[in-house]
Amino acid sequence: MELCDQSASELIKLLGKGEVSSRDITESVLKRIDEKEGTTNAYITVTRDIALKQADDADRRFREGKKIPNLNGIPIAIKDILCTKGTKTTCASKILGSYIPPYDATAVQKVLRAGAVMVGKTNMDEFAMGSSNENSAFGPARNPINPEYVTGGSSGGSAAAVAAGETILALGTDTGGSIRQPSAYCGITGIKPTYGRVSRYGVIAYASSLDQVGALGRSVEDCAMLLNVISGHDRLDTTSADVKRPDFLKGLKKGGKGIKIGLPREYFIEGLDAEVKNQIMAAVSLLEKEGAEILEVSLPHARYAISAYYLIATAEASSNLARYDGVKYGYRSDADFDDLIGMYEETRNEGFGTEVKRRIMLGTYVLSAGYYDAYYLKAQKARALIKQDFDAAFREVDCLITPVSPTLPFRLGEKIADPLQMYLVDIYTVSVNLSGLPAMSINCGTVGGLPVGLQIIGKAFDEETVLRVGHVHEIISGHK
Repeated sequence: MELCDQSASELIKLLGKGEVSSRDITESVLKRIDEKEGTTNAYITVTRDIALKQADDADRRFREGKKIPNLNGIPIAIKDILCTKGTKTTCASKILGSYIPPYDATAVQKVLRAGAVMVGKTNMDEFAMGSSNENSAFGPARNPINPEYVTGGSSGGSAAAVAAGETILALGTDTGGSIRQPSAYCGITGIKPTYGRVSRYGVIAYASSLDQVGALGRSVEDCAMLLNVISGHDRLDTTSADVKRPDFLKGLKKGGKGIKIGLPREYFIEGLDAEVKNQIMAAVSLLEKEGAEILEVSLPHARYAISAYYLIATAEASSNLARYDGVKYGYRSDADFDDLIGMYEETRNEGFGTEVKRRIMLGTYVLSAGYYDAYYLKAQKARALIKQDFDAAFREVDCLITPVSPTLPFRLGEKIADPLQMYLVDIYTVSVNLSGLPAMSINCGTVGGLPVGLQIIGKAFDEETVLRVGHVHEIISGHK
């Protein structure tokens, strides 16, 4: 097995024993990028020189025998929505095509301080708006399992890079399923923490009350390791929660006996692919044999989740994206225009892609006078009811298990012309963001060679249970 195909936890052991160097691992990853990028298109920017320098710095720390940071020498890819000082950050959009931030996002700062090696900035749906990574101004990322299929979105490049061995770990963001869905479609592990667990400072905003930074890796242990590094209170982010961070790795050792797992009946009805359901239920049976108690629960307002999500998210997007006007930074149109308004219009028309413009227009509409109460306010009320459903369910169980997506990965181009069908791909994930809860996708098998993702949803700030259940399944099923 090549070094680039091994998990972070395995590589950290090899590094500690001196059997491999960070330079060896990084060169293995960069070689795989050279081999695969023509097919996967997982990266927008590859930071080869930076990576090799950071790898040499990591190896020097090992030689000098100083205190070794948690991720010392491990290659990591950064979703191109997180600011990286001195390295282009585009959000996969023409309007930010040449933007170079003067600072690092807090999550980026933390992984670099932990000794990780940044190998590049990954492809994504433009401004994180999409479920297939087909909305990128730099072309779609392709699924390494079968390049004719989508990676899922919006963190599709991060998921594809991990799955293809083009990185060991990756950072992504999740607004409505954007870590969990691509993790499911690419057959890897990805966790969206509780809202506020990880700082959003330096994340280019899509929907500020929904966005959350999370971790992608080859195993639950890898994600727990990365979550240990990036989580914690940040005074630069007013939405960052000042709560104690447990050691997520230690929590993996507790096993599955006695855990109460809920199956929401509304997630297992018509519309869910039968073969996907069979894989999920097989995973539930394994957990039950391991000592977990399985209960049926109800989330009666789940049917409103897609509608509420796309009203709230687009409303926030229309506000957040107003800053891209061709004046302050980023792209400016070269077209002839008569006045400032004309310059704004041409810049935004040329700089934004179709899906971004669609969501800005929808968000502006629902916030406009006469429609605010009918749409946006009603969506916020539905959001409160959805959160109350989860609160009631968690009085009975420790966590929930659901599908990540109602279908297997779909072919490139299959849904791009039908926005409603594309939005429905997120039907099992958006309610988690509306409620601010932690959730993780793990692989639970394949159907016709394509991976099936299982979603584990936990109580607020109880990532430990989510990771624990995922780790138990990983061990007894052999799926990684």
